[in-house]
Amino acid sequence: MLKKLIHIIFLPCSEATLLMEKRNADNISSRENWKLNLHLKICKWCRAYKQKLEILDDILKRKLTREEKVEINNSEIQDFKEKMFRNLDI
Repeated sequence: MLKKLIHIIFLPCSEATLLMEKRNADNISSRENWKLNLHLKICKWCRAYKQKLEILDDILKRKLTREEKVEINNSEIQDFKEKMFRNLDI
């Protein structure tokens, strides 16, 4: 109950995902960063979103800098989905 209350009062998921994007752009205040970290400690869905966001950002950065050729096949996508579902306890 307390986690849900903190979740709603301090930072809803919709704001947390926006702050994750802002953090990736290095455009986040220390207060926003604190609120986001608190939210991530209690919300498994946003932690999963953050993990996916980090993977996608890494792929895009490599693709844009052309340091290495990035190819993703269907088995890699399926492995990623299965790992995410295991981490979410679904």
